[in-house]
Amino acid sequence: MNYQYYTSNNNGKDDYGLKYIDEQGYGLICKDYKLEFPPQHQDTQPGMEYLMTPRPIFNNPYYRGSGKLMNKVAIITGGDSGIGRAVAVGFVKEGATVVIAYYNEHKDAEETKEFIERMGGTCLLISGDIKDTNLCDKIIDETMKKFGKIDILVNNAGVQYQQKSLLDITDEQFDLTMKTNIYSMFYLTKRALKHMIPGASIINVTSITTFKGEPELIDYVTSKGAIVGFTRALATNLAKKNIRVNAVSPRSILDTTSASMLGSRKNTDTRLRCTNGKSGASI
Repeated sequence: MNYQYYTSNNNGKDDYGLKYIDEQGYGLICKDYKLEFPPQHQDTQPGMEYLMTPRPIFNNPYYRGSGKLMNKVAIITGGDSGIGRAVAVGFVKEGATVVIAYYNEHKDAEETKEFIERMGGTCLLISGDIKDTNLCDKIIDETMKKFGKIDILVNNAGVQYQQKSLLDITDEQFDLTMKTNIYSMFYLTKRALKHMIPGASIINVTSITTFKGEPELIDYVTSKGAIVGFTRALATNLAKKNIRVNAVSPRSILDTTSASMLGSRKNTDTRLRCTNGKSGASI
């Protein structure tokens, strides 16, 4: 977005994108410029953020925290990159200590940890397959051992694989998508809940595709729909314990998931069908 000043003398007939006009008759207009990313593709899922061009934006340097999460301990799955990285940085700005669970993106995770520590924050990294209940046990055990409590759980980790038809989705892919996106959420939330007290918060990441549909992400949308149901049911179940459960539904975001498909016709089509026809940044 680019802002420019100009003098208004059109007597209100056409504002030409005018957003503001001062006492001297000078106004502020804004113009949209089309941004195009260079062709790129990563064959692995999840992708690696450090290989992306341009690097996704995860930090708003103008945002100043006010201690909203002071002394809170937050577990964030998939917190090494993308939305998870932005959440981790934002939480630390508000005073939280973060535990980042990630798969195998070690370079991305170390970059995130280093960034947080330069801010004066504390970050614990735990790697492994979130589908594995043993890893879920490890995440909770190490968090409790090091920090003694769990105030916030952000279930963000997930995968997506595009296919043109339901017939192209193998049983193995469906199983992988569901176990990564929703089974892991059940496993980790169940284990974290044992240590949560009134005032704690659980935040699940679903997707706008749940409400709009996406013809080439059938299994992914199915898993994200399950997250919505899980969130609603759990929220009503835990309300009496004063533990909040919410979900967020991002639109298409430039992150490591999209990096695994950038440059393909399918990914371009998916992003164009998103809200306002645009992809967003994680901040």
